[in-house]
Amino acid sequence: MRILVIEDDPLLSHHLQVQLSDQGNQVQVALTAKEGFYQATNYPIDAAIIDLGLPDQDGISLIKMLRNADVKAPILILTARLTWQDKVEGLNAGADDYLVKPFQKEELIARLDAIVRRSSGFARSTITSGALQIDVAAKHVTLNQTPLDITAFEYLILEYLMRHCHEVVAKQRLLDVVYADKEGDPNTIEVMISRLRKKLAQGGIEQSIITLRGQGYKFNHPCD
Repeated sequence: MRILVIEDDPLLSHHLQVQLSDQGNQVQVALTAKEGFYQATNYPIDAAIIDLGLPDQDGISLIKMLRNADVKAPILILTARLTWQDKVEGLNAGADDYLVKPFQKEELIARLDAIVRRSSGFARSTITSGALQIDVAAKHVTLNQTPLDITAFEYLILEYLMRHCHEVVAKQRLLDVVYADKEGDPNTIEVMISRLRKKLAQGGIEQSIITLRGQGYKFNHPCD
């Protein structure tokens, strides 16, 4: 899961990055609202954790801006504010849940998992296209009820394309999905797409991923 943490406290943001990475997530950190907005609107994320007390803009306004920019990823608020009015204001702005500082790591992870599960379209437990099925939680792919042998990077590409099966996905976006904040060679995306096509074709799914020259890639079958 790709998680964006928008928190201005360097120590807390580092701890969150380590703790969430230890759970197998890809975690990006932004220390300001401006940086967080840029990352959320330019890179794919599955969830965001936003502190309300950011230095350049309050978190409530940032959440409203993200929702107005059509960022649909579930949002967990971090706040030191204890009034019910603040909590209601955050939820009304578009957040999905809140967590009051200080908090335990286990509660953070539980609340984050819960809002992702509840988030329609971003947290489906399975993604299916005919005989092809992805178990998102287990990161496991089956084709014709048989496990499909794919690499971790191939899995990331296949899951993202199937989540967005009605969209053309740019190569740069797939690079961001696979390599996060690291530099990646665009040619590796073409290689992994080619391998995925061959593996899916061997299981009877022809023309699974199509290339639209100059635009990107598209999963070529309906998904549920």
